[in-house]
Amino acid sequence: MDEAVLQANGLIIHRGDQTILDDVSVTIARDSSTLIQGPSGAGKTTLFDVLGLLDTPTEGTLKVDGQDVSEIPERRRARIRRETVGFVFQDFRLIDDLTARENAAVPQEHRGERDEEWLDTLFEALDITDLADQYPATLSGGEKQRVAIARALANKPDVVFADEPTGQLDPQTASQVLNLLFDLRDRMETALVVISHDRRLADRFDRILLLEDGTLTERPPLATDHPV
Repeated sequence: MDEAVLQANGLIIHRGDQTILDDVSVTIARDSSTLIQGPSGAGKTTLFDVLGLLDTPTEGTLKVDGQDVSEIPERRRARIRRETVGFVFQDFRLIDDLTARENAAVPQEHRGERDEEWLDTLFEALDITDLADQYPATLSGGEKQRVAIARALANKPDVVFADEPTGQLDPQTASQVLNLLFDLRDRMETALVVISHDRRLADRFDRILLLEDGTLTERPPLATDHPV
């Protein structure tokens, strides 16, 4: 197996008297693609937040590049998150009063170092160079998602988490966005983890994980060969 960028063991999340994640273990290898599926309310977004260092488990451990980050202070977690993880959210989460390029540069601003050349490369690869000075209110859903992808990749992360990245897009735009994610993943050798209800995506991934009732199981990729 390729070197692991993330390794979770025995993750448990309690919310009051409810168990959201129940003894979940998973390893995310570098340059891999993983699809996480499951019914609504199964805990997919909670798992996304824990693996992406946005939340901490009630029990269990999470290692990033071999370092246990389960109980480290939030300041250190934020630094590791900023350097290691990129996020693509279903609702885009762009900042309304920033231009497309300024939105994409937010992770670099938090790091304290702008890389204009890399932003140029991302905007060219995502075919949004002509949108750089536009504000989110003027962009279509597909254009907003492309800007969100540029933001996720701004710091050249080791792993990108995408939560329902095609959920608000029409089928044609959804296919284009997914193709872009895989193309950029291949260029950067970045691990890609996608949460989605869309069963049409299954044949694109190295591994499919099913989350039901807080429990994670693996199933083999589908044998179909149809485009998204």
